[in-house]
Amino acid sequence: MIDLYPAIDLRDGKVVRLRQGDYDDQTTYGDDPVATAVSFAEAGARWIHVVDLDAARSGSPLNRPVVAAIARAVAGSASVQTGGGVRTAADARALAEAGVARVVMGSAAVKDPSLVVAASEVVAVAVGLDHRAGEIAVHGWTEGSGVQLADALQWFPTASAFVITDIARDGMLTGPDVAGLTAAARATSIPVIASGGIATLDDLVELMAVPGISGAISGKAIYEGRFTVAQALEVLAR
Repeated sequence: MIDLYPAIDLRDGKVVRLRQGDYDDQTTYGDDPVATAVSFAEAGARWIHVVDLDAARSGSPLNRPVVAAIARAVAGSASVQTGGGVRTAADARALAEAGVARVVMGSAAVKDPSLVVAASEVVAVAVGLDHRAGEIAVHGWTEGSGVQLADALQWFPTASAFVITDIARDGMLTGPDVAGLTAAARATSIPVIASGGIATLDDLVELMAVPGISGAISGKAIYEGRFTVAQALEVLAR
């Protein structure tokens, strides 16, 4: 079984989705992210994936109080994984103290892999490897790093997971990059969480068949009514 990670992307305290990470192409789905998180937990989700889009771009943890409120609201029923602007071990510690079970480090990790080692001493760390055609993108997906996904998978021995996002598919409902995710999962012994493109329950079934994939992040498909959290969990439990 793989875990479902229903996603809450935060911008200005609201629940939003961006198309392909474009801050100028936003859909707002609600203004109560805590209620959204509680609904996911009540549906049976064991994990909730939260992204602070403001912090991802600016580095300023504007939504950290919201993240803390989400963690408090679902404590005992779901664990929170959060990313966006996690750039130092101190950021990781602050989120752990706010009740987050796992942080996602992206740009900072790619720039300085030793940060993951330091942060891993405080809280479980997933490394976010967001790519366009195999090149890791950084700073809220606004810049290319020159680093290839296949290389970065070897840099983080203390990571508890890799969150791999194909940016071209993110928010597009075009299906996940199964071939790329299969190759990535084969290249590392660290669990891979798939992100980007999931549109149908069949997409989840396809990901379940890939050895090494431990989770799937879904945002837009849930918000657009393609399937519910409960339906997804039922499929994943088969």
